[in-house]
Amino acid sequence: MQNIGSKLFGGLVVLLLGALLYVTVFSDGLGKGPEIKITNTQGQEFVLSKPQKPVLVNFWATTCPGCIEKMPALAKMKQELGDRFELVAVSMEYDPQAQVQKFIQANPYPFVFVMDQQGKIAEGFGEVLLTPTTFLVAPNGKIVYKKIGEMDFNQVSDLIQKMSPQFQ
Repeated sequence: MQNIGSKLFGGLVVLLLGALLYVTVFSDGLGKGPEIKITNTQGQEFVLSKPQKPVLVNFWATTCPGCIEKMPALAKMKQELGDRFELVAVSMEYDPQAQVQKFIQANPYPFVFVMDQQGKIAEGFGEVLLTPTTFLVAPNGKIVYKKIGEMDFNQVSDLIQKMSPQFQ
């Protein structure tokens, strides 16, 4: 009887490991980053579908109090983790360009600001409509984190550190 139980347990472990392997290697999970080119603050270009290092994409608007309130926390995360990842703050299509520019000039945060004037970036991430909405794109282009609303800074920091051990 004990032998049957251990065989069932072993089979369950193998099944779970197989499912985990499928989800992490073969499944698209949350999807892939779109074929959109971004230029970072150093003038280097990367494509969100294959960025080579983690990219945190945060959709925000000047009319979103929660978005504005969390910008200093995003800046702190970028300062703490440095070159381990790219951080891209994408303003929404409906946000007036002059208003976005004024905010960016008044708040020189250490990350890339992109104005999504035609909504192509929001469309590429599955028609983002609400702010804040945050995605973490892995170096292989897979989206490994998606959150509508306030993101979990600790969870995202841990994911970034695990995906970029070469930058320790």
